[in-house]
Amino acid sequence: MRANISGTGIALVTPFNADKSVDYAGLKKLVNHCILGGVEYLVSLGTTAESATLNAEEKTKVTETIIASTDGRVPVVLGIGGNNTREVIQTIKSTNLDGIEAILSVSPYYNKPTQEGIYQHYKAIAEVSPKPIIVYNVPGRTASNMSALTILRLAHDFTNIAAVKEAGGDMNQIMEVLNGRPKDFAVLSGDDNLTYPMLALGCNGVISVSGQAFPRIFSGMVRDCISGYFEKAKPAHFKLFNFTNLIFAEGNPGGIKASLKVLGVCDDHLRQPLWPISLDLNNSIEKEVKRIQ
Repeated sequence: MRANISGTGIALVTPFNADKSVDYAGLKKLVNHCILGGVEYLVSLGTTAESATLNAEEKTKVTETIIASTDGRVPVVLGIGGNNTREVIQTIKSTNLDGIEAILSVSPYYNKPTQEGIYQHYKAIAEVSPKPIIVYNVPGRTASNMSALTILRLAHDFTNIAAVKEAGGDMNQIMEVLNGRPKDFAVLSGDDNLTYPMLALGCNGVISVSGQAFPRIFSGMVRDCISGYFEKAKPAHFKLFNFTNLIFAEGNPGGIKASLKVLGVCDDHLRQPLWPISLDLNNSIEKEVKRIQ
């Protein structure tokens, strides 16, 4: 049960109103902005969505809004992860997964499990999930790297573990996974500025943050790389290079929300403990957005 996951996926932000309630109209506008920009799929409730600050009712409504707004135009991937294996399993069992293509599940954070612990965590999830799973390695957030060996064990042992979102930044590890994976197991970039070189090595796509600001440029670059047109894709990669560095300079999603505000897609409000980016960075992002436009 591998999913056909390739090209550009977008880790959508959750827009908020000034009173910090969810801006569902802004979310619909963002979905349409991304789809009209040519992206291949959308991700609901990833880290970029500030999902840690959403309650259960809001999470359900956010996902329902995204599914309804896509209107079948692109697949939707749903983030369900955590550091309590039993709770993740219960969430999967109790969630309405109609309209969901796959589940993106982050490697357990904070607990710092061993590699065997990570393997057993995903094994337990794979055994109950009715949807394909994208495992997510992001050691900068989890304080725990999922090794190439663990990723490959999971890829070979479970046909419904369909892909890995790799955001560790270790090109050697990425090459190990590419070299040893099953042919139908997708490797996705989780680092926007490493997407071009990762695609050159044979990765299948990306789950992007910066791509929601400029979906046409970013997704076009990805498609060109997948087609082998790397010289054609290179200008787009470098056109967004400084912008991508800026939006992550003070954490995510403050920077990308600031850029979306400049573009008129949605406002830039965050929920605590996140805090708005500095005025200097905001000004730099605004100038960069206008340069790219």
